[in-house]
Amino acid sequence: MQKKKSFMLLFAIIMVLTTVLSACGSKNNENPGNSSETTNKPATDATEQPAGDGKADTSEEVKIKMLLVGGKPIDYDLVFGELNKKLKEKANATVEAEFLDWSDWTQKYPLKFAANEDFDIAYTANWAFYSDQAIKGGFMELTDELIKANMPLSLAAMPAVAWEQSKVNGMQYMVPNNNPEVTDKAVLIREDLRKKHNLPEVNSPESFANYVKTIAANEKGINAYNAKAADGWKWHELDQILLEQQNEWNLVDYSMPLAYKLDDATGKIFNVYDTPEFKALVTYYKDLADNNAWSKNVVSNKNDVWQDMKAGKTASYAHTLGTVAMNLAEMRREQPDVELAIADLTPDKKKIAAISTQNGFAIHATSKKAERSLMVIDLLQNDKEIHDLFMYGIAGTHYEAVGDDKFSATAGTPNYTGFSNWGANSPMNRKDAAYPVEADAIASAWQSKVYNFDLETFVFNDANVKNEVANVGNVMLRYAIPLEYGLIKDVEKGVADLNAQLKAAGIDKLQAELQSQIDAFLASK
Repeated sequence: MQKKKSFMLLFAIIMVLTTVLSACGSKNNENPGNSSETTNKPATDATEQPAGDGKADTSEEVKIKMLLVGGKPIDYDLVFGELNKKLKEKANATVEAEFLDWSDWTQKYPLKFAANEDFDIAYTANWAFYSDQAIKGGFMELTDELIKANMPLSLAAMPAVAWEQSKVNGMQYMVPNNNPEVTDKAVLIREDLRKKHNLPEVNSPESFANYVKTIAANEKGINAYNAKAADGWKWHELDQILLEQQNEWNLVDYSMPLAYKLDDATGKIFNVYDTPEFKALVTYYKDLADNNAWSKNVVSNKNDVWQDMKAGKTASYAHTLGTVAMNLAEMRREQPDVELAIADLTPDKKKIAAISTQNGFAIHATSKKAERSLMVIDLLQNDKEIHDLFMYGIAGTHYEAVGDDKFSATAGTPNYTGFSNWGANSPMNRKDAAYPVEADAIASAWQSKVYNFDLETFVFNDANVKNEVANVGNVMLRYAIPLEYGLIKDVEKGVADLNAQLKAAGIDKLQAELQSQIDAFLASK
């Protein structure tokens, strides 16, 4: 499902998304580190004091330390050297970044705050500890005065709704990205194999099942469908499409199987594992597994699925639209004889747009350079020259500019990519000139189906049920994953066992706590 961050490595060729992907991916309200532990907010006089005109005194050059997620780019020194020349001209500041690698960032990120290490700007997102650190006091509150005095470009360009969506308990702690996107997923398939076997267009759960079963039966040495299930993800990779999108549900948090219907104004929570829709889906999955749609070792697979697809070992996989579009463009460049296609399995369903906290930057609560840091963020997101450098690297080396809003990849593109510069996503983002037109068509169609609802900005506070959240997550990994990948012979018994174990793990207490918070949230609206 949408929100794993291991996908970020897929951007080794092109960096253009907010997401893609995000990675990855994204989910409006996912927050892996959510907690309610609170601390007193730091005194605001710990920051540099504004000058008489309401702006920070920029007469003295300062070095801003940034905390970013992802691997350090090969050409970091080269690009940031040029970036700092421009930042010094416009804000008399330079930046130095520390990178937390994708392999262990979830462990290291909260420790940086717990140890109160010295840094000023931190990348954050609703999937990257934003609410957690805002609640704990790890981020500085960004008052209207701070924003008005130091971020004139963002103040002019950022929609009011983006600021509102990124508040926690009514207070602003993030400069959110300014580039909304739909977070639904699609499937990338081998279109040449579909044509070879004279199969109908893949545009529904039924036509997809027909495709993978046909490939499995006739194409030896190829996994008809593949997923990377061994990294702790608690859901089948198709669940966001076939469970959430297909039924127009929204999971509150991917660490637990509790959801609500998008059009239910009351926000009534239910256990998705205890629904007829889930039972029907695992029966669907069991049929695919019995027909060898995926490897019997899929739950222990640690391979990069996209690399397996490039190597001809995989015939389909699921990811965000932006990611599969980039994959498609990459394959067209590198292996033009292999034909891929993007399959939308839920074309007529409601779509969910990422809220502004999908990516962003925050100021460390103890920073003494808050005003200057905000000036830097303002420029990273809104100054064309600086934005291009930070997002894409050096023109002619890491990309070729195509007009004002597109770019083409170069041999140097992989040397500056794969990290969380998406905090600066804005309308100034360039699009890959090779971005598939069919992906644009799908995105346009999705925009017309975006469904907004009161709970899209709700964030669950798990302080009172931390043990239950952990126990439920363990049950999902032990019982739900094998069931969803068709490894349990008796589906009906598997579903019953799963729900019995969830009950023992405290799902009822967890559901009651969640419902109470949702009721209070809706009442406040």
